[in-house]
Amino acid sequence: MGQPSISRIDAQGTARAAVLVLHGGTPRSVAPVTGTNLSWRRAGALQRALAGQLRREGIAVWLLRYARRGWNDPGAPAPVQDARWALDRVREHDDLPIVLVGHSMGARTGARVADDPSVLGLVGLAPWFPPGEPVGALRGKDLVVAHGRRDRITSFAASQDFVRRAGSVARSTEFHDMGMVGHYLLREIGAWNGLAAGSVRGMLVHDRA
Repeated sequence: MGQPSISRIDAQGTARAAVLVLHGGTPRSVAPVTGTNLSWRRAGALQRALAGQLRREGIAVWLLRYARRGWNDPGAPAPVQDARWALDRVREHDDLPIVLVGHSMGARTGARVADDPSVLGLVGLAPWFPPGEPVGALRGKDLVVAHGRRDRITSFAASQDFVRRAGSVARSTEFHDMGMVGHYLLREIGAWNGLAAGSVRGMLVHDRA
């Protein structure tokens, strides 16, 4: 069985914050996440795009690769354990405020680990939020969610509902309608990347206010 791994693109100069990118997956699979996995490769492209916009501002961008592809056990989801491991690794390198950026299952994972004391908030792109997904870990955190109306993998309406419910506990919430685009961040790539980078900046400003 594989092990989780993490890669980073360092900030230019002294780092003042970090982004942790969390990739998508599948409801059930114990297959390892290999270098050919499309969800991880798409997240790598997102990592590079964010670094291109943020590293000159002192923001490092880290990318987690889960050990296994699936969410699997509802009581102890595999990527949640991996994400907590990754947050510890980021903290060991630099004790910085962290913004989570997750796609699909990565956004669901981020919503479970947002209670980590280093985390300022979560940017969820085309997230997988099943009905009743808990929002408690977002207490006092910032939440930005973006979803396209042509997504046939995860639910636009469920994302809206999650943001509505999170409003009772989160410090701030935003929902962005990305228009007639699908799940895999392949159309309007610049808009997805720009929204994610802008949301990271906004959370850092909010944290200093």
